Amino acid sequence: MYEKEKDLIGAFLRGEVDRRGMLKGLGAMGITAGTAGTLFNMMSTNAHAADFDWKAHSGKSLKLLLNKHPYADAMIANLQTFKDLTGIEVTYDVFPEDVYFDKVTAALSSGSTEYDAFMTGAYMTWTYGPAGWITDLNEWIKDPAKTNPNYAWDDFLPGVKNSCAWNGTPGGVLGSEDAKQWCIPWGYEQNDLTYNRTMLDKIGGKVPGNLDELIETAGKASKDLGGPYGIGVRGSRSWATIHPGFLSGYANYGQKDLNVSADGKLSAAMNTAESRAFHAKWVQMIQESGPKDWSTYTWYQVGTDLGAGASAMMFDADILGYFMNGGTNKEAGNLAFASFAANPAATSATPNIWIWSLAMSNFSKDKDATWYFMQWASGAEHAIFGATKMDFVNPVRQSVWKDEIFRERLNKSYAGYVDMFDKSAPGASIKFTPQPLFFDVTTEWASTLQKMVAKEVPVDEGLDMLVQSIDTQLKEAGLG
Repeated sequence: MYEKEKDLIGAFLRGEVDRRGMLKGLGAMGITAGTAGTLFNMMSTNAHAADFDWKAHSGKSLKLLLNKHPYADAMIANLQTFKDLTGIEVTYDVFPEDVYFDKVTAALSSGSTEYDAFMTGAYMTWTYGPAGWITDLNEWIKDPAKTNPNYAWDDFLPGVKNSCAWNGTPGGVLGSEDAKQWCIPWGYEQNDLTYNRTMLDKIGGKVPGNLDELIETAGKASKDLGGPYGIGVRGSRSWATIHPGFLSGYANYGQKDLNVSADGKLSAAMNTAESRAFHAKWVQMIQESGPKDWSTYTWYQVGTDLGAGASAMMFDADILGYFMNGGTNKEAGNLAFASFAANPAATSATPNIWIWSLAMSNFSKDKDATWYFMQWASGAEHAIFGATKMDFVNPVRQSVWKDEIFRERLNKSYAGYVDMFDKSAPGASIKFTPQPLFFDVTTEWASTLQKMVAKEVPVDEGLDMLVQSIDTQLKEAGLG
């Protein structure tokens, strides 16, 4: 039974038939989606096992520390596949993000052996790595005895993969040849434009292509829509205000957070003429077209307002727009997406990115077994499952973005999303300079923005004060 069906799935696994052809063929044979999924999982598992000894750690157990997130949801939904493949038992704790990073810090700083692997942002590894809390994964990635030959390390998006690797030297270039691979990218966020098509049509506003046009369209929306404001961006006193839309636009103008001298000394770089001009425009945009209580705005408020119809546009994480365009949100189906290059002279967008990654605790009781889980969870097969069956956006593998079914799923319900990705991904990477004072520098930067928007300090004066303060901190830390 199912021999013809197995032959068709086998042809797909060998690359002889594309995913669309496989599913069309199975449908013609009368195979239901559920049965097709069962057969595919079985044969995929067998194909994996034929090339690599996935059972090498059968009978062992691992424990994960996870943030409550759709990436974790997709992994949990598919976890039985890993257990069947390896014979490794996996348990996990899941915490909401408002307490999650405190849980991670507590576990790592105490040297706890409770957790073997955990979710992390790439920025956090700039602290965890030098502290000796996490493991350089190059040892496993480069060992053919421990890594599946089909893992395809080169399949990861280069800008994303390199952003997860750092040599530990303050100011060192991410992804350098001597970099340590502190974490494996799992899913990531590009910062681009999400807009309400209905609202822009109502005011006759065009989709902004640069910062000047964004200021213009946002102003028109705030004036003419009779309630909703023009543009949502983050504003709380936090590093998280700097990294999404703000830094994406700032970097598109060729601006940096820090300078690195020939002798490795760091200094603040926010008081160039170009930086002053960008800050002035950003502040103007918020003052004229942002929410009244902008200084309290986090990821949650920015997204919720867009989904509820309280704002016309958002310059923030593309996956935030993805989630707001579905579910029970009032504006679900009305949102669309566009790649956004803030600088009119730029040839393309260069978004700063947030990367949810997987890291291995240096205190894991069994690192080899942990690596088996990490390579499965970051592998192409699981990514395809998450991308086509769950809300696993944005995947970090090039092969997944080439999958026609995934692209068609996005094009059907998320207007412009695929085109946005195709245009933005080549320039997407972490734009910050890696260094141990990252959170201090960015939090003070956000505080300075708040003062500028509130008209407590002029832009030029505020930037001069910011640079002076950061340079002092860097020198006191032995970095400047």
